[in-house]
Amino acid sequence: MDWDDTDVDDELTEADLSGAELSHLQRLTDADADGDERAVEAALRPKTLDEVVGQVRVRDQLGLVLEAARRRGRAPDHVLLSGPPGLGKTTLAMIIASEMSTPLRLTSGPAITHAGDLAAILSGLNEGDVLFIDEIHRMSRPAEELLYMAMEDFRVDVIIGKGPGATAIPIEIPPFTLVGATTRAGLLPGPLRDRFGFTAHLEFYEPHELDQIVHRSAGLLGVHLTAEGSSEIAGRSRGTPRIANRLLRRVRDYAQVRADGVLTLPVAQAALELFEVDESGLDRLDRAVLDVLCRRFGGGPVGISTLAVAVGEERETVEEVAEPFLVRTGLLARTPRGRVATPAAWHHLGLTPPAIPTIDSTLFDEV
Repeated sequence: MDWDDTDVDDELTEADLSGAELSHLQRLTDADADGDERAVEAALRPKTLDEVVGQVRVRDQLGLVLEAARRRGRAPDHVLLSGPPGLGKTTLAMIIASEMSTPLRLTSGPAITHAGDLAAILSGLNEGDVLFIDEIHRMSRPAEELLYMAMEDFRVDVIIGKGPGATAIPIEIPPFTLVGATTRAGLLPGPLRDRFGFTAHLEFYEPHELDQIVHRSAGLLGVHLTAEGSSEIAGRSRGTPRIANRLLRRVRDYAQVRADGVLTLPVAQAALELFEVDESGLDRLDRAVLDVLCRRFGGGPVGISTLAVAVGEERETVEEVAEPFLVRTGLLARTPRGRVATPAAWHHLGLTPPAIPTIDSTLFDEV
């Protein structure tokens, strides 16, 4: 199906879906009827590289790596995927396993607290399996050191006993592919990062790419969606497919309860206003941070801890949830003295920025 904007009809129906997509529709409907949002989200994931929208560079590079591995009849090199949350790292891991026709084993860095935990996982792998470790930078240091040998030599040494009587028992591991995902690649130790044969950084999506994703998801959900309604949802999705799919489901709920079930532009605008997502994609927390920064502290600079207390949230919540998007959109700046609201933030709130002297751009460094 061609997702070009010029070819999109005013409404999307089941007739617009490919045969592969229609095969998911009943399963999606049943899961959604049971209120299983996680099952719905999983079913909306692309199943092959050809179905992936956007990330053209990463998709082409990964496709080449997998095709070369298939032709050699060997497991692909280890893959490291980095980027902000919600851009499709887990989806790509599932696609790698699907493209190679091998099982996928999933775990996460925080769950691997001891080297023994990782040894148990690795010893249970079969030849060609794909092991996906989400948030791999949060693994314990002993587990990381055990992973070095497993990735390079496909072997781990299990230590039995303590002190002088301890014995190392080598365990051979069949060749496998490790797919690591991280939102903070800089926290990965150099020796671990260097052992990945292919690394990829996922970028935020453009609005027209999110528009395609919203149309595809709406079709799989059996939702009637106009082109204007889709564009409105895509424009408020912060460049993130996960957010786009979540907003689509909320707008769908609004359309079913308070409208005729069709996701038009007015319906999308009313629904997103109800759920406190504004035209720029800012939510309640984002606007609270800007409001406190501008109205209470005169635009800053303000320390992150003070800002968090003022909005009634934990420091980590403000720093990891709200701040990255505000900085990326040019509404907030991080300086050595604290957070500063930019003129764009004042205008976004409908306020007049104070007259301030020109600020040296060298002050706006990461702190």
